[in-house]
Amino acid sequence: MDQLTVSGLMEVMKEFFPPNTSVAVSNHETFIYYQPSRLIDLHIRVGDPIKPGSVTQQAIEEKHQVSTYIDSDVYGIPYYAMSVPIFHNHVLTGAVTTIHPAKPSPISRNLLTIKAEDRWYPIPYSDVMYLESEGRKTRVQARTGSGYHKLNLTELEFMLPDDAFIRVHRSYIVNVNFIQEIQPDSHSTFLLIMKDRTKIPVTQTYTSAFRKSLNY
Repeated sequence: MDQLTVSGLMEVMKEFFPPNTSVAVSNHETFIYYQPSRLIDLHIRVGDPIKPGSVTQQAIEEKHQVSTYIDSDVYGIPYYAMSVPIFHNHVLTGAVTTIHPAKPSPISRNLLTIKAEDRWYPIPYSDVMYLESEGRKTRVQARTGSGYHKLNLTELEFMLPDDAFIRVHRSYIVNVNFIQEIQPDSHSTFLLIMKDRTKIPVTQTYTSAFRKSLNY
């Protein structure tokens, strides 16, 4: 895919990214597209090599999605990012990386406040079973009921504690403490049966990270 094609595609796709997100696209060695946001700029230039220790390098090396914090040793400023490797005919050809300025302050890290029936309800993270993308909002399913959060799934992914929550699908994040069983599904993927009997697929993009997270 050449630079002009990538630039055109990113112009179409940028409305799907959270606000103030920088976006980088690379092949397996260098960056072929970069668009900084107003709040975070790693000063990447087209043609720059992928730096060791960056989230892009990790995604390409591990061949699965990586979401993590990167300290200032790599690009001079700390950032949070998600990088998804690109495959063509099962051959890794590059990665798309979204770059975010920071996680929310620690004060907001213990709970989510959801809206249901014109009221707001603070829900502790430990009570959240799973989150489902619905348009530009996110439906949060808790033990006590469900409601909506104004942030999208990618934005919430960076708020949630990594030891309990994991992305398993473009549209789902699950709390691993509410997984009742894991069933094999087609194409080397899995189907999660949650404790409320909801069935949630683990798609191939997330299978490797999911297995690694649950140590099996």
